[in-house]
Amino acid sequence: MSPTTVTCIGLTCKIFLNSGLASVTVNGLPTLMDALNSDKRNNGQGVVTVGNHISTLDDPVTWGILPTRTYLNSRMTRWTLGASEVMFTNPVLSHFFRQGQVLETFRGKGIFQRSVDAAIDLLNQGEWIHLYGEGKINQPATYKTDETGKGFLPRFKWGVGRIISSPTTIPTVIPMWITGFDTLMPEGRPFPYNFLPRVGARLSVTFGTPIPGNEISKVIESISASSSADLDMRIRTEITSLIHRAVERLGRTVSGTSLRIDS
Repeated sequence: MSPTTVTCIGLTCKIFLNSGLASVTVNGLPTLMDALNSDKRNNGQGVVTVGNHISTLDDPVTWGILPTRTYLNSRMTRWTLGASEVMFTNPVLSHFFRQGQVLETFRGKGIFQRSVDAAIDLLNQGEWIHLYGEGKINQPATYKTDETGKGFLPRFKWGVGRIISSPTTIPTVIPMWITGFDTLMPEGRPFPYNFLPRVGARLSVTFGTPIPGNEISKVIESISASSSADLDMRIRTEITSLIHRAVERLGRTVSGTSLRIDS
């Protein structure tokens, strides 16, 4: 891990968010900072943030909202999982993203691959992991809706449940919701515009109330006490659904029932 890489990326994102090229509204940041500053991390309780994924710039630009001092301490910087075929396509990019605390993840290789194991190990050390539960970008305009216009966040990957339920101590889990990043980097634009952010986007980042650890523990204990087969799989799926509901519920408070908002 490279403190220099972490510092440079963080400061660059903060400069961009303060440049006037985009506006950003932040809600609930003290919730995250309290978790990151908690002494419980020194005793092996990690921090997990889980949010929607709406553009290629969600990470790292979102983290430009953090206090500047956090960029000087890699322990105050998130680890995350990144797709091998997108981020680790050559030796230079591979080195860069590894130094930026990204765990190379291979789509299609399931939830028992090395990056998922590494995320669990990091949580056992009290580190911070950020997860995009959908596993890919889904811009709000593509969300499924019912006949009333109610929108639905795409389902989360089961790796979310494994990462959260497997550490020795249940981590602090904080749902997140971001808006406007899809207008900053819209999908489907031709080259070279698909690599250029649009100016004037109105962004928001919201941190919800942490999911009570005893709520997660109750799910694990309840399933473990049953006599049915595939207990581990049931735990993973139930925890994943619990986290999905929390993120979607937060999304409705920010973006309304449709989960879409004009940015």
